[in-house]
Amino acid sequence: MLDKLQKYWQKIVMKLKALKGTPYAIAAGPACGVVISLTPFVGLHTLLAVVIAWLIRANVLAAALGTIVGNPWTFPFIWLTTLYTGRLLLGINHTPVDFEAFFDNAGKALLNFDFDLFFQDIWPILWPMMVGCIPFCIIAWGVTYVFMKRLIEKWHGKHNFKEQ
Repeated sequence: MLDKLQKYWQKIVMKLKALKGTPYAIAAGPACGVVISLTPFVGLHTLLAVVIAWLIRANVLAAALGTIVGNPWTFPFIWLTTLYTGRLLLGINHTPVDFEAFFDNAGKALLNFDFDLFFQDIWPILWPMMVGCIPFCIIAWGVTYVFMKRLIEKWHGKHNFKEQ
């Protein structure tokens, strides 16, 4: 399994190395993807990352690649961390959450346009997660952008990068 993960990572690195654009555009792309992966908008991560990347003139493919930070192994940690951070920031009590039921109800509420279900069962969990992800998103943006920009400049040389 470790071999498969290593090959997968090498493919991603090769794709990032091959992207054309300024170091800003390429580095801001994964930063968008990573930040959006920390939000509770599961199912919309790639779309949101691509839209935000397009709006700030970042590389949209790099943004899509950045969303791999949110995956089945990391989501439970992201959800719990953002939920409890949001509850702490909002001064809300810390009751346990059944995320399986939460996402099941969220799907039902959205598909059926059931706003009563949404505001009764979904919003009390979604709102703290939205608030709680903000500090992590700020930190993740800065760390990802700086790391990627330095890496890309190293790969392409400080002034010898591929223009769009």
